[in-house]
Amino acid sequence: MKRQLLVKLLRILESLLTQCYSRIRWNNVTTVNFAVNFGVTQGSVLSPFLFAIYLDDLCKLCVGERSRFIVVYADDIMLISPSVVEIERLLHACENELNWLDMAINFKKILLCTYWPSL
Repeated sequence: MKRQLLVKLLRILESLLTQCYSRIRWNNVTTVNFAVNFGVTQGSVLSPFLFAIYLDDLCKLCVGERSRFIVVYADDIMLISPSVVEIERLLHACENELNWLDMAINFKKILLCTYWPSL
């Protein structure tokens, strides 16, 4: 709603994403149907767009910053900062925003890369 989409469009999106069912097929064996109660439909052309809108406020955490960046691609988030202290601040800010969105950071998948250019 804060993105000022038409109510009709929101209702269409809501009807597409509610009361969805799925099943798994593997080696010619198929499970029974089960309800999909959260998330976006995997493989849908609309899903990456909806996920990007969902995470838009997260990406705005660095607006106006000259040395900190957030890059979002699919379900991955890359934080870029010139120092460990700044990356920690950015990580905590992202954690707070994701908590508000009822999402969490998988700390087991965090990879810290450092680059020290030669002077």
